[in-house]
Amino acid sequence: MPLSRRATAEFIGTFWLVFGGCGSAVLAAAFPNLGIGFLGVAFAFGLTVLTMAFAIGHISGCHLNPAVSVGLVIGKRFPVSDLLAYVIAQVAGAIAAAAVLYVIASGKAGFSLAGGFASNGYAEHSPGEYSLVACLVAEVVLTFMFLMIILGSTDRRAPQGLAPIAIGLGLTLIHLIGIPVTNLSVNPARSTGPALFVGGWALQQLWLFWVAPIIGAAIAGVVYPAIAGEPQLKLEKQVAAAD
Repeated sequence: MPLSRRATAEFIGTFWLVFGGCGSAVLAAAFPNLGIGFLGVAFAFGLTVLTMAFAIGHISGCHLNPAVSVGLVIGKRFPVSDLLAYVIAQVAGAIAAAAVLYVIASGKAGFSLAGGFASNGYAEHSPGEYSLVACLVAEVVLTFMFLMIILGSTDRRAPQGLAPIAIGLGLTLIHLIGIPVTNLSVNPARSTGPALFVGGWALQQLWLFWVAPIIGAAIAGVVYPAIAGEPQLKLEKQVAAAD
C-alpha cells in the first residue's frame, strides 16, 4: 500500500479519535441531566479506536498516535522511514478534528475555552489537581501498558481478529484510570489539537504530553520483544511486499 494512502488513512482515523473522544468530553460529558461523565468519555475514546481498527487497520495499521508509531518502530514492527509521514498525518488529523469540534461547540450560547476544551494538563490544570510528577508517571505507565496491549494483541501468535477489541477496551480502561489525573493523553496528537485552540497554559504544558507518551511507548517497544521474541506483524509483511 503506498505511503500516501496509509498516511491519509491515519489522518482520517486520528480525526475520528479526537473528534469522537474529545467531542464526547466537550459536548456530552456534562450535558444537562444526561451527561455521560468520565465513564462515557472513556468508552468514547475506546470506541473510536475499536471502530477505526476495523475500518483502516488493514490499510495503515491504525496507529492514530505518534507514540504508538514510535513504539512500533522501536519494537521493529514499523519502518522508521515511514514514521515522519505518519506523525504529520496524525497531528494534522487531530488539529482538523479540534477545528470542527470548535465550530460545533462554539455554536452554543455561553461556550468558553476557559473550560479547557478537553485539553490535557497537570498541577492546577489537572482535573484532580495532581502534581507534575504524578502526571508524568501516569502518562508514562499508561502509555507503556497501552503499547504492551497493542504489541501483544497484534502478535501473530495471539488470537486472530480480536486485536481491535483488546486495543479499544484497553484504551477505555486507561481513560478510566487517567482522566482524573491529566484528562488523559497517551497520545501527543490528541493533546496537540485542543491545545492549539486553548493556547496559553495548554500550549505551555503540551511538552509533557509529547515526552511522557513517547517514553512509555519506547520502553514497551523494548520490553515486549524482550519477553515475547520478535514475530512480524502481518500488516508490516504486507506493506513490505507492496513496497
